[in-house]
Amino acid sequence: MKILVVNNHGQYNHRIHRTLHYLKIPSELVSNELSLEEIKSKDPIGIVLGGGPSIERSGNSIEYIKNLELPILGICLGHQLIGKAFGGEISTADAQSYAQIELEIITENDIFQGLGPKMNVWASHKDEVKQMPSDFDVLAKSDICSVEAMKHQQKPIYGIQFHPEVHHTENGPLVFENFYEACKRYSKSIE
Repeated sequence: MKILVVNNHGQYNHRIHRTLHYLKIPSELVSNELSLEEIKSKDPIGIVLGGGPSIERSGNSIEYIKNLELPILGICLGHQLIGKAFGGEISTADAQSYAQIELEIITENDIFQGLGPKMNVWASHKDEVKQMPSDFDVLAKSDICSVEAMKHQQKPIYGIQFHPEVHHTENGPLVFENFYEACKRYSKSIE
């Protein structure tokens, strides 16, 4: 019943794992170089794709997105990798920043349950999802980014541009708790 946190070499990947530990959500921090078979052998209930410096250093993350039938939460670079894997467009942000922003939650389902309609979050906007994949819906936006969060229309796959693992994000732990609940629901639905 654990979540695997895929380390994409971002400065906060260890903090994601530590936050899950504090929330008593079983998790393991793993390399993005593990093969698909190695990931499957760990029998995870879900995957969190952490942030990182570039798509070039994301290892096998896109392979995990395309081939694992599991709930996935992509954070920052992880969000962008989900967009890329499903045919979206990733490019440099118009307003590059690393700061607190106000999120407008459009759909308060699954990962945003109990958090709407607005939320202050800490977000990195160097690159972002510019053109969302056609089989995704926008869950949240901000004044500087039209796709702050998205969800696949049929699968429990979520992408968020912001960092719920840092204390600057209000109610960030609830995002992880909501994702864990989504993982448990999905696991029961396939038993």
